[in-house]
Amino acid sequence: MRLYRLDDSGDPVRDIQDRLAALGHGCDPDARGEFGKATADAVRAFQDERGLNVDGIVGPDTWRSLYEAGYRLGDRLLLLRRPMLRGDDVGELQTRLNNLGFDAGKPDAIFGPDTQRAVTEFQYNRGLLEDGVAGPEVITELRLVSRGQLETGRETIREREWLRTLRPTILGTRVFFDPAATSPEEAQAAWEAATAAAIALQEHGGLPIISRSMDAVLPERLRAQRANRQGADIIVSFQLATDGDEGVFSFETARSRSEAGARLASHVASALELEQRGRATAILRETRSPAVVVCATELHADTGKKVVAGIEDFFRDCGRAPVR
Repeated sequence: MRLYRLDDSGDPVRDIQDRLAALGHGCDPDARGEFGKATADAVRAFQDERGLNVDGIVGPDTWRSLYEAGYRLGDRLLLLRRPMLRGDDVGELQTRLNNLGFDAGKPDAIFGPDTQRAVTEFQYNRGLLEDGVAGPEVITELRLVSRGQLETGRETIREREWLRTLRPTILGTRVFFDPAATSPEEAQAAWEAATAAAIALQEHGGLPIISRSMDAVLPERLRAQRANRQGADIIVSFQLATDGDEGVFSFETARSRSEAGARLASHVASALELEQRGRATAILRETRSPAVVVCATELHADTGKKVVAGIEDFFRDCGRAPVR
């Protein structure tokens, strides 16, 4: 899709404004169909709320999030299909299942095999037809048995168990280094940081994997899928910061956060002297293992070496002090 930004106009802008307003981000006093300052501010507020890159521009990721945010649990049948269903309704379904002890995986708002399995297990437990489809009967039953207060979800328990069993060394750890490539400048700088990190990890007995070749340009979603296929233990993405948006990010939304990712981000952020923050971009949201994004105004070989030092500290700390 094309990008929509300040001074654009037309029906697509009107649609964007309507969706923003329905989510509580009004665009007044901009005229309908006119992408003015108020609309840009509303886009930024929505992006910040959703853990997206905050630039006030509606590109593919922001549009997809706007579209997904329009669904509420019960609006449609939820089932496994290709392409997979995405939306806030899926995220709520996953959260409710996890909080009841049915493991739907990370609440990433994507209806995948783990979510289907959890729905089927819930149906079996409640004496419903076991077809893996979250329709009116399943949703009504979920609402009846859901607890008044959110309990610790299965995804959090799983991460805590992973943290508890970590050894205090990176020896044999498979680390997926992801050099982003949204511009030639970023592609070169991120590649330098990622390859230096790979060499440093290998020197300490780790097993590095790099998401792309030097001259390849792959969308972030494809790189996330590649990390899952490679069975990485942890994922580290290198991205150039824009508008001073520096930090080390782990997966976090209003509904969920990665506890393991946050602990990893804390150690890497400390090594780089950056702030630890939450975000929900594809490499954080759609990967199964703990992931962080290193977002800095400058990326170079020293960045990669410091990241590996932070990873080492993470393993030493978790291996020495088991999570309870």
